[in-house]
Amino acid sequence: MTEDASIRMGVDIGGTFTDVVLEVGAEQFSIKVLTTYAAPEDAILDGLHQVCTKAGITPGQISQIIHGTTLATNALIERRGAKTALITTQGFRDVIEMRTESRFEQYDLNLNLPEPLLPRQHRFTVAERVDASGQVLIPLQRSDVEALAQRIKTAGFTSVAIGLIHSYLNDTHEKMIRDVLTSQLPDLMISLSSEVSPQMREYERFNTVVANAYIKPLMKSYLGRLKGRLNNEGVDCPIFLMHSGGGIISLENAADFPVRLVESGPAGGAVFAAHIAARYGLDKVLSFDMGGTTAKICLIKNQTPKTSRVFEVARTYRFKKGSGMPISIPVIDMVEIGAGGGSLAHVDAMHQIRVGPQSAGSEPGPACYARGGEIPAVTDADLVLGKLDPDNFAGGSIQLSTANSTSALENKLGKTLDMNATTAAFGLSEVVDENMANAARVHAVENGEDLAEYTMIAFGGAAPLHAGRLCEKLGVDRLLVPTGAGVGSAIGFLRAPFSFEANRSVYMRLSDFAPNVIATLLRELATEATGFVRNCDSQASINTQYKVYMRYIGQGWEIPIMLTEAQAMNPDAATFQRLFEQDYATLFGRVVDGMDIEITVWAVNATTPIEAVEPVELANQHTTASSDSTRMLFDAALGDSVAAKVVQRNTMRTGHTSQGPSIITEDETTIVVPSSRWAITQADGTIDVVRKG
Repeated sequence: MTEDASIRMGVDIGGTFTDVVLEVGAEQFSIKVLTTYAAPEDAILDGLHQVCTKAGITPGQISQIIHGTTLATNALIERRGAKTALITTQGFRDVIEMRTESRFEQYDLNLNLPEPLLPRQHRFTVAERVDASGQVLIPLQRSDVEALAQRIKTAGFTSVAIGLIHSYLNDTHEKMIRDVLTSQLPDLMISLSSEVSPQMREYERFNTVVANAYIKPLMKSYLGRLKGRLNNEGVDCPIFLMHSGGGIISLENAADFPVRLVESGPAGGAVFAAHIAARYGLDKVLSFDMGGTTAKICLIKNQTPKTSRVFEVARTYRFKKGSGMPISIPVIDMVEIGAGGGSLAHVDAMHQIRVGPQSAGSEPGPACYARGGEIPAVTDADLVLGKLDPDNFAGGSIQLSTANSTSALENKLGKTLDMNATTAAFGLSEVVDENMANAARVHAVENGEDLAEYTMIAFGGAAPLHAGRLCEKLGVDRLLVPTGAGVGSAIGFLRAPFSFEANRSVYMRLSDFAPNVIATLLRELATEATGFVRNCDSQASINTQYKVYMRYIGQGWEIPIMLTEAQAMNPDAATFQRLFEQDYATLFGRVVDGMDIEITVWAVNATTPIEAVEPVELANQHTTASSDSTRMLFDAALGDSVAAKVVQRNTMRTGHTSQGPSIITEDETTIVVPSSRWAITQADGTIDVVRKG
């Protein structure tokens, strides 16, 4: 390996900031720059030059770039995709509009369901039918597809999603449509549901392939521009993308399956937290990632983030489950709420403070940015409460205006509620913290977990400001804030393995268990997943992880069951039943005797080995950290402002302690240590915040 081979860069585009991290051997350099919405690559290049200057290298010395982005998510939320058509089976044109007919707010008589991604006139049908066992009932006529191709051409569509009933079992008709369209319209971008999401449940599958087709031209164009701009700067190295499942895929695969990039930034954060958990030997961790636009909470057990195969993007109804767009792809399972530093506050009709999901982003940003914002954001409350230093925000690159924050809080909240700016700021902050605490509680209950047994790991620019208070609300005794917490997701990209999960729906009851069919199916999925990883690294060793989704007959949803390679290659019905009942009892407290069990989805994840970690030896000698100043800090538990010591994080050495209330500052974030806690610096620089005895 050459000297340059150890220089890697992680880039995370967020809703407010773009984070850039450079690793030069064992050294790490980072920078935060404001996200440039019109051309996101501008912020990347700005950050690239700044961080290279910090590190004393040239851009041409970088050997690898790993990138995560919210562009795919934002395009879906803001409906900024390409002119897209859906081709589906006759009689199923309105599946994406009918949804599942479930009511996410049962007693709201005026409930408005989200609009489908494509209007009805952009949805076309063909006469064909495959049954639930994959047998062709109505053959597809090539002439029908040729006629449809002309309609697609005349209407000027640039991207097409193809989603036929039961195509996850038999993809012949979908491939015929693709071949005809490609021959007649060679510039058309095409997405097949049997490739994007070969799983049962047509609503989720159709919605996923439509989302992929909708953002494919946008993402392909962006990734092409980014590669070109980097080449112009002398950066000629491989570029990889973080995907939502917590691994890395090639630029080419990302361009073909951009829907896999949804939630790529938060996934990097979960990988970062899992890496810290491994270093500290923690098996139960609550990952808390709060940036400028959203907050994300994830459960990490046995140093592995919990995953799911369906999640929702663009929830439109107070972030209620069921009110968004379901995307059926492998994803790290987390709860996300509109509570970031830029989340805006208002007073509702019942004279209650509400925060989010609207965000000030970076344009104009919170009122304190002095860029035209007039509505108070969470950052404005943090500034007025003393959590932030107006002269040293983002390493001093952004000067904050306390006067603007005070004015915004008084005008938008204080006048209506008869509060001064400090009280309004406290109310705003408590609402945000309670929203996040409630989200964490619900997420834990849904997964059968008790958060009192967990350790919190906080990262993201805003999380360390709020994590101490969140621990008080949740009854969590210990909080870790790692080095580089302000750019945690970007660091997580550099810790992630190359990986890809292949999955497929094949229905099977345990009473009809077919070991040979199962072993063949899992081998095929392993080959498919391994092929994607080989596109990134042709030489690396690859591990395979096997998973099946099981349920009792008659139930509406499945739970994931992990298999060892031996259990997957030598399948046994009794073993499958035992594993299912163990996990089912953990989640629901009991098993159901006398009922058959069925398997609906099979999945194989191919991944390169995760880098081994050095365990951290905890500090056993304590020395009070030096402080050369104090700042008035509003402590929620005390209900008043108190003089808090201000400690510079870069002066803290192993064993240095700081009793709360205190403030530990660095360029990219600030750690608020409440009066109920005290902090100690561990050997790797992590700030370990624990409850006072």
